[in-house]
Amino acid sequence: MTTAHHLRLIDGMRTEDFPSERSLSGSGISGPGYHTALLLGEDDHADGDEADRLELRAQRLAEHDALLTLLTLRWGEPQLVSLWSAQERMMAGEVIDEPWAEPVASCEHLQLWRADDRWIAIVLYLEEDGPGCELGVVVTVIDPP
Repeated sequence: MTTAHHLRLIDGMRTEDFPSERSLSGSGISGPGYHTALLLGEDDHADGDEADRLELRAQRLAEHDALLTLLTLRWGEPQLVSLWSAQERMMAGEVIDEPWAEPVASCEHLQLWRADDRWIAIVLYLEEDGPGCELGVVVTVIDPP
């Protein structure tokens, strides 16, 4: 997928109504008050050698940076939101509501904008002990944790 495709997907998620119940929606999950999508996930290169996986990670990081640049031109500088305190609360037993539970469990931080009445978060899922890298988006009316 290209950056232009990601922007069209995000624009569609911003204008699409939210379902009344949690359901699969294209490349993600939607529910009451939110849509999520995996923009760039694991693919055939994930089974390749380490060099292939490192190259894929570099490509994904470049796509992440390009997307952030274009969204910043649209909505201004994003908030860099640390998820550390929410992770601590989750580990202590607090339930983090969707759509934030997955990013809180999997990421150190995310980039966040407020456009109209919705939050738009770009989430970079980095493998801790390897070169894996996925890029996701959350569009929601639910405040971040």
